[in-house]
Amino acid sequence: MGTIENLTPFMNFTREEWAKLRQSYPMEVTPEEIERLKGVNDVINMQEVADIYLPLTRLINLHAMASQELYRNRSIFLQKQEKKVPYIIGIAGSVAVGKSTIARVLHTLLSRWDNHPTVDLVTTDGFLYPNAELEKRGIMNKKGFPESYNVHGLLQFLSELKSGKSKVEAPVYSHLTYDIVPGDKQVVSQPDIVIIEGINVLQPPKRPNDEYGDQVYVSDYFDFSIYVDAAEENILHWYVERFKTLRETAFKNPASYFKKYAELNDEEAYRTASDIWERINRKNLHENILPTRHRADLILRKGDHHLVSEIKMRKV
Repeated sequence: MGTIENLTPFMNFTREEWAKLRQSYPMEVTPEEIERLKGVNDVINMQEVADIYLPLTRLINLHAMASQELYRNRSIFLQKQEKKVPYIIGIAGSVAVGKSTIARVLHTLLSRWDNHPTVDLVTTDGFLYPNAELEKRGIMNKKGFPESYNVHGLLQFLSELKSGKSKVEAPVYSHLTYDIVPGDKQVVSQPDIVIIEGINVLQPPKRPNDEYGDQVYVSDYFDFSIYVDAAEENILHWYVERFKTLRETAFKNPASYFKKYAELNDEEAYRTASDIWERINRKNLHENILPTRHRADLILRKGDHHLVSEIKMRKV
């Protein structure tokens, strides 16, 4: 009789086991490029790319090619040529866990496949309501929670992508001004692959009697999804350290929404960042983000120093 471990829908890989799956896949990036791709206080290096992200790229390549083959066979079966639609990858996880860096690394690696696919990266920050609307709704202190997003707009964007529309537009968000950039748009023009990165992208739909209406949500449009995981004490540490670094850099910009924090000393910065984490980000993590972890196709578990220590992959 099988043990309870055999009943899990995931296959577990250690870092060493996963690294072997790279095989002979070539390294197509330089250390200088990787340095430019990483976020504030993130740790990413050539060894991490070789051990973790090149095997992941091979896996996604296999999935995407299988999807393309299915598309071709469906067209033959239906005797009708359907419009080309992109393969969509979703990346979810907590604030400060390193999603944005992973998204940028995958964007770079995937675009360098032998067939040179066109790859676009879209963050769901652009679908946050403008600050004025958040203030009007009284939820400025819940920015990043599901109710702070224009879910209808995000679903419309994804629906147009998957319908094969030639050009689809997404709003643009500025982390400097902490707000939507008025009149600015990101144009996505029939790419082969689109990466959608955001903290709540794996959340299931609300019930029909709730605000969001239909039983459709963002992840329904994903072909492959990734959850970036880590111990909460690590995420808190990374969040505080990032806050301290931003205090010395971006917060000093007069246009920064957070310029009031630029002159905090180390102790004040630690207390402020910890308070923001406890009141907002920890609450959002436990209520909305962490419960979606096992909806992903693949979970990257980070250990200390932002390095991936374990991978869980959903069984096909």
